[in-house]
Amino acid sequence: MNEYWDIYDKNRRKTRKIAKRGDYLNDDEFHLVVNAWIRNSNNEFLITQRSANKSFAYMWETTGGSALKGETSIVAAIREIKEELGIDINPKTGKLIGTKFRHYDGCPDILDVWIFEYDGTIEDITVQEEEVANVMWASVEQIKKLYNEKKFEANAFFEEALKSLKDEI
Repeated sequence: MNEYWDIYDKNRRKTRKIAKRGDYLNDDEFHLVVNAWIRNSNNEFLITQRSANKSFAYMWETTGGSALKGETSIVAAIREIKEELGIDINPKTGKLIGTKFRHYDGCPDILDVWIFEYDGTIEDITVQEEEVANVMWASVEQIKKLYNEKKFEANAFFEEALKSLKDEI
């Protein structure tokens, strides 16, 4: 199934252009990407391990992906969580912690990083096996350890996310 994206300009205004995943984008054309940190009331974060068939196989990360045509950032984040983990997140718990324009050759994007609150258990999770090999709740210290061991894929707001999350503890 083809995946289509809305294209934005450098001011984050939606253009009239639509792109299909894999299309070449010019340096001044951006698609929207989301990343979601999910925290429970024990101040642990739900992290996922990439499946064997993906690039950076078996790396730990937070859930995320590209927004589809017509989706807002928060809608895309909630959809990605539902698709990859099978859980429903309340959008009212979402907090946008940062936005960054990233310039990848042929595929520039706008990354929005979100934090959500969720108190489910690992047993509540049904992973999308094409995307996710494993999940776990991890403390900030465990995530930093994985990162230092080059086993955690950090996003553009990794340090800011950990700091803002730790500040709230």
